[in-house]
Amino acid sequence: MGSAPQDNLDSFPNPNAERDYTIRFDCPEFTCLCPLTGQPDFARFKIEYTPDKLCVELKSLKLYLWSYRNKGAFHEAVTNQVANDVIRTVDPRRLKVEAEWFVRGGIGTTVLVEHVRKA
Repeated sequence: MGSAPQDNLDSFPNPNAERDYTIRFDCPEFTCLCPLTGQPDFARFKIEYTPDKLCVELKSLKLYLWSYRNKGAFHEAVTNQVANDVIRTVDPRRLKVEAEWFVRGGIGTTVLVEHVRKA
């Protein structure tokens, strides 16, 4: 059975919800399309969060990121959407999403989104 891109993230119960700890994902092969030219944009996504009751399931993260491959989106929009979707899925205590966009036209871009849940 093959895998296919998916637009949503899955979660599982945090096995140590009583403790603050950090989960880091390094996703060096992100691809989407430039909404102006249709050319591919490549990035390395680093996602770091402190879970509360739920954790992000890794295979769903891979398939979710894969779903952007044929979508046109600006760097800022994609980075914020990834952060929004992680927040919506697992409501972390803290989240940082950093997207390092590879050089195009002589300019590299880094977009950093940070979120701290309000008490």
